[in-house]
Formats: sequence, structure tokens, C-alpha cells
Amino acid sequence: MSSKLKPVLAFLLGVVITLAGWHITALLVNSPALPTPLDTVPVLLANLEVLLPHFAISTYRVVVAMVIGTALALPIGLWIGRNPKVDAVLGPTLYILYPIPKIVFLPVLLVLLGLADAPKIVLIAIAIFFQVIITVRDACKQVPEDLVESVRSLGASKLDIYRHVILPALLPDLFTALRISSGTAIAILFFAEAFAGSTGLGYFIMDSWAMINYPRMFAGIIAMAVLGVILYELFDLAERRLTRWRKAA
Repeated sequence: MSSKLKPVLAFLLGVVITLAGWHITALLVNSPALPTPLDTVPVLLANLEVLLPHFAISTYRVVVAMVIGTALALPIGLWIGRNPKVDAVLGPTLYILYPIPKIVFLPVLLVLLGLADAPKIVLIAIAIFFQVIITVRDACKQVPEDLVESVRSLGASKLDIYRHVILPALLPDLFTALRISSGTAIAILFFAEAFAGSTGLGYFIMDSWAMINYPRMFAGIIAMAVLGVILYELFDLAERRLTRWRKAA
């Protein structure tokens, strides 16, 4: 069997197992609130025209938020991780702010930024920022100093050290954080769209729930799950492309 086909077959097997588990659970629960996949898929296909605009809006919000959060966290995390004095000052602040559930700031952001895209994007970006900055800071601390010194002894500048030593060393941890953060981002997105707004998959799901249309609700849940899987797989693909040296090692 081709090595390229194995991941595809493994993914399809995972889909089959998930659907089978869902179907069996729905039969055991025997409640309208948990329809089977056979009841849900036709509703999903029938509502594609309505779902796709909501899917596009949710995708835009979560992608923009993750880009902003990561772009801000990466340089600051590098700065803190490579400077013990800075870490001694800012580290305690991170310890205080990181455990706070960022979703609690949604009412404040709604007052300040309104009900459109801005509060949802900012809220997700804040959550991503703290997850990435902690990961980057800790990954920087794990880079062996003798490796840095050996490269510096060859005449490398500070920029060269960051480009050829620090960044490659922390990339695996960064992509792990991004994969984990994608799930967090989707969860926050659902809450923000369901709590305030009239667009997005979160709104579609809660609107279906309010109509007691459970198959339609689960069609929205499937769409949101697909969005999460796409983000996860894109980060996984990017990691494989950017860290080929790991396979060679």
C-alpha cells in the first residue's frame, strides 16, 4: 500500500468509527434531541445553501483571529523566552492572566466593539495569543545554550541565530500549540456567535435548537466540526512541510 494512501485510509476509518459511535449512541438514547447520522445527513445536504454563507463567515472570523493572535504572540514570546530579565518581570503577569477564561470578556467586547465581527475576532485572538506566547516562551528556554554559542562562534548574528536555530527548534511546539488552539478557537467562536449575532455557525446551531429542529442543529454541528478538522489538518500539513528536518533526523 502506498505511503500516501495510508493517512487517507486512516482518516476515513476515523470518520467511519465516529459515525458508527454516533449512530449506536443515538439508538441507545432514543431521543429526538440526538438524531442519527442517517437522519442528519439529508438535512445537511438540504440546508447547504443556507449553511455555506454561515460557514464562510465563521471561517473568516476564526482564521483572522488566529493570524492576529499568533502574529502578536510569536515575537513577544521569543523576546521573553530569550531574555531572563524580561521573563522575570513579565512571567508573573502571564501566570496571572493565562488561567483566566477569556470568554468572560465577551460582554465587555460587545459593549466596546458592537455586535459585528470585531468582538468575536478580538476575543478569539486574545485566547490564541496567550496559548501561543506561553508555548513559544517555554520552547525558547529549551533551546540548548551550547548550540546557540556554537553558531555564534561561527560569526552568526543575532538575527541568524533566531532564523537558523531558535525558530526551527520551536516550530514543532508552535504547531502543537496551534492545533490545540484551533479547538479552543472553534469553541469560543461557537459561544460568541450563539450569544451575540445573527450570522455564523454558532448562530445557525442555536437558531435550529430554538426551532426544536434537532437534525438541522446537528447539521450545523457537523459543519463546525468540519471547520475544526480543516484547521487542524492545515496546521498538520504546514508542520510536515516546514519541519522536514525532523524526519531526516
